[in-house]
Amino acid sequence: MTIPKRLSQYLDERGLHYHLRTHEPSHTTAQSARKAHVLPYHMAKPVLLEDDTGYLMAVVPADRDVHIGTLARMLDRHDLHLADEARIAQMFSDCDLGAMPPVGMAWGIDMIVDDTLEACDTIYMEAGDHETLLQMTHEDFHMLVRDMPHGKICRRMMH
Repeated sequence: MTIPKRLSQYLDERGLHYHLRTHEPSHTTAQSARKAHVLPYHMAKPVLLEDDTGYLMAVVPADRDVHIGTLARMLDRHDLHLADEARIAQMFSDCDLGAMPPVGMAWGIDMIVDDTLEACDTIYMEAGDHETLLQMTHEDFHMLVRDMPHGKICRRMMH
């Protein structure tokens, strides 16, 4: 149960408190929430987007999808699209594929956070592998993302 060094350093340098919580192996953030018995709207899911300007990590609850059109209009970045999976694997080489933490700043990536996450008393997130969650209080999560843009950027998942 280890987390990427750059993530722990980033959080520690900011004096943020967190707990690590293990769960059965999973493949998706929503599945991690289920296996860890965490409400999906308390689980922060990162979605890496890109355009000619660069990368952007949108952070939404695990049971939601990023509304890319809304986000693109909000930020005036009309060519935003999902980042290439091979590029994500390269950028987050210290994480298992599909288990990147929603803390893009630790990797030098700009972020935007959905407002719904700010309403949760406890936030959970992937910690870099498929068996560990990072747990933070509302206060520590707020301190983590307070300087990031926020907005209503998600919608219920379409199945």
